[in-house]
Amino acid sequence: MNIAKTKLNYAKLAPVMLAFFSMGFVDLVGIATNYVKADFNLSDGIANLLPSMVFFWFLIFSVPTGMLMDRIGRRMTVVISLIITAISLTIPFISYSYVMMMLSFALLGIGNTLMQVSLNPLVSNLITGNKLASALTFGQFVKAIASFIAPLIAAWAAASLGDWKMFYPFFMGIAVIASIWLGMTSIEEEPLKEKPSTFGECFKLLGNKFTLLCFIGIICHVGIDVGTNVTAPKILIETMGLDLCAAGIATSVYFLFRTIGCLTGSIILARWSVRKFFIVSSVMLFAGIVGLFFTKSIVAIYACVGLIGYGNSNIFSIIFSQALLHEPDKKNEISGLMIMGLFGGTIFPLLMGFLSDAVSSQTGAVAILLIGSLYLLSFIRKIK
Repeated sequence: MNIAKTKLNYAKLAPVMLAFFSMGFVDLVGIATNYVKADFNLSDGIANLLPSMVFFWFLIFSVPTGMLMDRIGRRMTVVISLIITAISLTIPFISYSYVMMMLSFALLGIGNTLMQVSLNPLVSNLITGNKLASALTFGQFVKAIASFIAPLIAAWAAASLGDWKMFYPFFMGIAVIASIWLGMTSIEEEPLKEKPSTFGECFKLLGNKFTLLCFIGIICHVGIDVGTNVTAPKILIETMGLDLCAAGIATSVYFLFRTIGCLTGSIILARWSVRKFFIVSSVMLFAGIVGLFFTKSIVAIYACVGLIGYGNSNIFSIIFSQALLHEPDKKNEISGLMIMGLFGGTIFPLLMGFLSDAVSSQTGAVAILLIGSLYLLSFIRKIK
């Protein structure tokens, strides 16, 4: 009976993992921002408003999404998020302008907010106990595949088709397929609450010190993730004088190592101490960021970006699972709060953009990344 149930869960896990792949579409904002910056001749500060527009909505919609799940369930919330994501990917073909790209990124951010809040706890309905961190990390591995191939497809489309935006239909089609497949899949969830949690009850959970520290940890993780995604090509352009197509490979290097990190992390976390692996990850992350201050060759920059990618690959899953297991009877509320921490994807790029403009160098942006990595190092002693 248990074997049959496990097989059934794995079958239901397939559309959930395709949704994780669709979740990775949010990371195309890094390479897209660089192309939009070049197309419209924008400054760093103005260009970085684009990824900020994506991650701003995590601040606004994360907690309400947790409350929405109490009313309609996690699976249906994911389906709605996939539909919004598909719509966002059609906009660049309807009209391509800075304003319309802001709108596209805003809808992408709203859809991704709903997806991040609902998809992670939906996994807990299929995988439970000490395997949850490993399952979430595998989901991040699937997500990272989309993140890795986005800049490669954009570069290919720019070189072969004359339009980098041609990668949008590919991702839009997958979002549509994922929404239909998951919509037709039955997943047993906890009974819907007769009285959904209020805003006050959700935010009150931040009064718990451990939950608050996890929240700040998520802010730093995603800030480093988006910040590296956006800044790595700029470092190569500034240091080595590369054009954007060549420099965009740095983004793929980051996501390649993040993908490898998620895959190996899902295996390691199933067998090894979560705390030990967090120590290794945060030290690698710190070392890669420090290296960006001093490296002056392409290979060394790629090595540093790779260290950051691998080190940052499992931070989210570990912190998120720790928060869920700390308050197991408040999964929807905790998920909403943790995903609200993805607002760090707005804070970090803005600070990085304006500081790099102020000092006329990408070292200003790297300094902001360093602050985030130092917090994650300090968080080691809190991991259980």
